[in-house]
Amino acid sequence: MARYDSDAHEPPLVGRPKTQSSRTTRTPFGPGIELGRLFGVRIFADYSLLIIMALVTVNIGAGVLPVWHPNWSPLLTWAVAATAAVLFFGSILLHELSHALVGRKVGIPISGITLFMFGGVAQMEKEPDRPRAEFLMAIVGPLTSIGIGIVASLIGAWSARNAVAMSGNEFDALPRIGPVGTLMLWLGPINILIGLFNMVPGFPLDGGRVLRSILWWATGSFRKATRWASLAGQAVAWTLITGGVFMAFGFYVPVFGTGVVQGLWLILIGWFLSRAARTSYEQVVIHQALENVPVSRLMLSRLDFVPPEMTVSELIQSRLMHSDQRCFPVLSDGRLEGLVCIEDVRKVPEQRWNDTQVREIMTPTAALLTLEANAESGEAMRALARRDVDQIPVVENGRLIGLVRRQDIVKWLGLHARGPQQV
Repeated sequence: MARYDSDAHEPPLVGRPKTQSSRTTRTPFGPGIELGRLFGVRIFADYSLLIIMALVTVNIGAGVLPVWHPNWSPLLTWAVAATAAVLFFGSILLHELSHALVGRKVGIPISGITLFMFGGVAQMEKEPDRPRAEFLMAIVGPLTSIGIGIVASLIGAWSARNAVAMSGNEFDALPRIGPVGTLMLWLGPINILIGLFNMVPGFPLDGGRVLRSILWWATGSFRKATRWASLAGQAVAWTLITGGVFMAFGFYVPVFGTGVVQGLWLILIGWFLSRAARTSYEQVVIHQALENVPVSRLMLSRLDFVPPEMTVSELIQSRLMHSDQRCFPVLSDGRLEGLVCIEDVRKVPEQRWNDTQVREIMTPTAALLTLEANAESGEAMRALARRDVDQIPVVENGRLIGLVRRQDIVKWLGLHARGPQQV
């Protein structure tokens, strides 16, 4: 299942609970790894991808290929099955990359693409600002999958032409088709099905975003369109869940078939889609509530700070033990030198507390994301989510004037934001 989200992912900076390698990172779904870049777009793989790739490989190697090619050796069977799994997720990557490239053309930057157990997600740095941009970016993904499916099917049919001519019909020709033709004949229909499934009008699937763009154009209200598209997404999700329950109890469901494993998988997909639909609408409500609210209204301006020469022992005794602050600005002559947080202290062995200075463990200003006082709180909320941190310094002319914290934004939303149920 391919879709795209407005939760962008960027490298971790200050406030991370543990040190990670330069390749290991955190995806929107948990720990993962960065695979590289394509056309300037960062590609991530969530570790859950390993699970689904193994399942796809086993399904093809133990289920499909023994029926199609009973005379193949085990080595050839499993080599083709593993290749099919790689090609499958390669086609998902192309689907998501099409979103990213079109998004770039219509002014919606995509910071990365994550492959995970349900398919792929392209992470937008902001929501579209007009219906046309939303429509173009959404529709290109399914069209790409369908295009891949058609091309693969044509290649497979061309590769199988001699086998069909010798056997007289397609079914008897299957054992005579080579590995390349077999891969294409499997990959083609799968991609066509992916393209059609993603056109189901359930947000945040591509079809749901196409629906939102149409509703947005018709009503002129982005929030109302998102609400209705989200409800459509939840309706689709509960349809999948219901179908999965029937399948698990042995009933046949058109298109999906029957079986306990297939039913449980459909239930899991429905649950994920329902959760994503609700979360996507809640994000819109939150971001609209924070529009035109400068961070200066929400930031914590009365701050305890520490000098860079203070020892870790002094930091603990004079600050951490007597304040609810978890992160302290490090100032020198009134200028921000960095931030030091509880997580930084935890990395220092207790026997070195008296000999280690704050400057040795702080995150320097050059590695920090900072905001200006007139920045919108919505921008701060997105930055907190992207960086996976709890606070961001607010700086003017190199001087710290406050910290905007996740907890302060949540508190403000609790007092001012309209509930998600309201349109």
